[in-house]
Amino acid sequence: MDWLYPVSGFVVGAIVGLTGMGGGSLMTPLLILLFGVHPLTAVGTDLVYAAATKTAGTVIHANKGHVEWRVAGVLATGSVPAAVLTIWLLAQLPKQSATTAAIISISIGATLIVAAVAIFFRRRIRNYALARADDPARVQYAGPITVAFGALLGVLVSLCSVGAGALGVAVLFFLYPRLPPTRVVGSDLAHAVPLTLVAGLGHWVIGSVDWSIVGSLLLGSLPGIYLGSQLSTYVSDRILFPALASMMLLIGLRLIAS
Repeated sequence: MDWLYPVSGFVVGAIVGLTGMGGGSLMTPLLILLFGVHPLTAVGTDLVYAAATKTAGTVIHANKGHVEWRVAGVLATGSVPAAVLTIWLLAQLPKQSATTAAIISISIGATLIVAAVAIFFRRRIRNYALARADDPARVQYAGPITVAFGALLGVLVSLCSVGAGALGVAVLFFLYPRLPPTRVVGSDLAHAVPLTLVAGLGHWVIGSVDWSIVGSLLLGSLPGIYLGSQLSTYVSDRILFPALASMMLLIGLRLIAS
């Protein structure tokens, strides 16, 4: 077992514990850029790893009453079928080809840049949505719009394992601005569990999961998540979130350039 895998898992786990996001946004690029894992395998491996870590996070938030199960369910109504369709399309591509690697790397890079922008402007997004929270059309079509956004997340997460955290939180802030931030994070985690589980199992079926790497990452990430969650109350999000968004932006540009 390469000791860098559990160390990377610990670092990413600590960031997830501190911020509630950043798992796929950091782990998948690490697997590609640091360890040289093929992008398709990196995505599938990270999705299985994410399903385990997000399940643990959901249990913690659910015990604290921080999950809006109805919202998570509506999102999953769109995301899970979209994930199944995306996995089927990926199965039609040659698994280890340079073309497949390029498509996935560029998709990851572009999604990271969008997610970074969403983090930078998260407060403005929420304030904008709050000012229009009572718009009749918005209230009437909240359900179908949530399903549509869920479908988009399903495609992105299955294709590049990025978006369930950073983009998911931004979507919920926009669609449900009156939800307290803790319930937004908890609901996003709860929605991410079936999404990453279905997408991860789909990648396993098509042969793009390295189980030895999954085990090594979990060995480090679980203590990291615990430590990060304990320290989260002592570190200002005014520092954490811009730092996380900056890392995602730089990594996204690096993946696109490569």
